[in-house]
Amino acid sequence: MHRWMKTLLRRASKQFIKAKEEEEAVAIQKQQRRHLAAHQSFDEIPETNNTHETLHHNSALCTAHSLTSTGSGADDSKVLESIVNEFSKRGQVRDALRCFRRMNAHGQVPTKYTLCTVLNCGAKARDRHLGSQVHARMVRVGLEGNLFLDSAMVNLYMKCDALVDAKKVFYGMREHDAVAWTSLISGFAQSGKGKEVVLLFKEMSRTPIRPDCFTFSCVISSCTEFEWAVEQCVLLHAQAAKLGFDLESSVVSSLVDCYSNCGKLDWAVSLFSATLERDVILFNSMIAGFSKNLQGEEALMLFLKMQEGGLVPTDRTFSTILNACANLVILQLGRQIHSSITKIGWGSNVVVATSLIDMYSKCGSIDEARYVFDQQSEKNNISWTTMIMGYALSGRGIDGLSLFEELMGEEGLPPDQVCFTAVLTCCNHMGLLDKAVQYFDKMRREYNLDPELDQYACMVDLYGKHGYLRKAKKLMEEMPFEPNSVMWTSFLGSCRLYGEVELGREAANQLFKMEPYSVVPYVMLANIYAEAGLWGETVKVRKMLREKDVKKSTGCSWIEIADRVHVFSVNDTFHPQLQDIYAELEKLNLEMREGQFVEPALKSLSLSLDVSSEVG
Repeated sequence: MHRWMKTLLRRASKQFIKAKEEEEAVAIQKQQRRHLAAHQSFDEIPETNNTHETLHHNSALCTAHSLTSTGSGADDSKVLESIVNEFSKRGQVRDALRCFRRMNAHGQVPTKYTLCTVLNCGAKARDRHLGSQVHARMVRVGLEGNLFLDSAMVNLYMKCDALVDAKKVFYGMREHDAVAWTSLISGFAQSGKGKEVVLLFKEMSRTPIRPDCFTFSCVISSCTEFEWAVEQCVLLHAQAAKLGFDLESSVVSSLVDCYSNCGKLDWAVSLFSATLERDVILFNSMIAGFSKNLQGEEALMLFLKMQEGGLVPTDRTFSTILNACANLVILQLGRQIHSSITKIGWGSNVVVATSLIDMYSKCGSIDEARYVFDQQSEKNNISWTTMIMGYALSGRGIDGLSLFEELMGEEGLPPDQVCFTAVLTCCNHMGLLDKAVQYFDKMRREYNLDPELDQYACMVDLYGKHGYLRKAKKLMEEMPFEPNSVMWTSFLGSCRLYGEVELGREAANQLFKMEPYSVVPYVMLANIYAEAGLWGETVKVRKMLREKDVKKSTGCSWIEIADRVHVFSVNDTFHPQLQDIYAELEKLNLEMREGQFVEPALKSLSLSLDVSSEVG
């Protein structure tokens, strides 16, 4: 599989690089023409001032048209308005906002179009203070209540996560349109407020205003956090179809995301296959769907198909496909994709770089992960957290903790709950209980962060591994969440390790309720009973297994050797080197027995295999 995949990857990579070079060449030519026009128009301005000088020396900060139009008697406010608009078009939002503040300082009155442009720039810059400034200016010049400006104001506050201010402006508007509703809904969606998004959409549905495709996209994307996500998604799908938006790329992509996240991958695939016009956003959603559902090979094949179609990947494309490589532990292919990323010019992107760190860490190449991390000119919390977690998973927890100490010295990057999960995982893998308790306390005391379920799970696991089962149980009882199946399974494993029959029975009973068809709690409880000599209880557990008809899912593993991925499953009889592999395993098993290295473990293993055979 690897050889043809690599060939296609190289071919597609060349196409991308060529397309990128052509695109950059065109951009350079356009920029050169703008520079020449700017020089010519600068010379035509009768009286140049500091503003014009600044623009000239920054080159191409405004087009020839915007400058020459001010050359015949226009006042400076018109010049600055043109400059603000030109900066905005070029994506230079900070410069646009500086020009606007200069207008304010000189008492110049902007038009409503300029104010709208400034608000959009403020939204991109996440400048919350600008909202109150512009609002005050709107009141002074009599533009309060303007639909477009109010909608832009809502958008700015939502982008700054100022939800209360946004709702205050929204409900103070004299009228609403689809843009205003969508700005409010999308803001709540980006803040992870799924319930509020659905409630707002229902409120909008009771008005005469029709939602557009972007409204549907936002609402659908927010559905995945609900237990009834599939039903809600199907309902929204039907509503979108009724209004003619079911074929819109943004809507289809959101539906594919939602169905994939809810375990309905076959629905997502059917929807993707039925869509004739597929853009890179839709491909990204489907590739992510395969990757999230641990179908990495399908994700890679679709990635190659996208490349063959001439679509240029985005940062999300590379992030998703690198995640697939990480899940499959295909280091060589990950390196090739890294090479393509570097050639295309995405290497400095923080999202892509973080995905590279994650891929190298999970593929066991932690030094390459650290190299990518060190090369990042811009790091965010996710970058640091991914690198710390990489150290934890690689058995280098001390390095992870050292990196965390370095992070605490960085200004403007306070660690969040996810980062503390990585830190506690480092402590867990190194068995550093006292250190973990210190960090768990620091999280609440110094950073004012309320621990979430993941952090509690780390502490329960650590207490359990050290034999403090009563402390672990107390922590589970006192935390503000109900323990999940992962936490109970960890606790059950600790009970087995230390022979705690009663606590083990309690943990297993909880898991029987939460995961009635999982074989794990039955096998672990049976082993606890067997190791304690409670054979009658062991027989009861086996009987429960037979009565519930619990089936053990086939385990598998894989390893990459010389660019080939070898997959093994339980009782595998198909591998071409089967005889050699089993002969080597027998040899190792004999050496372990003779050396008496793992006698207790072998005893437990024989019990596990005996119980597992009942459900195999």
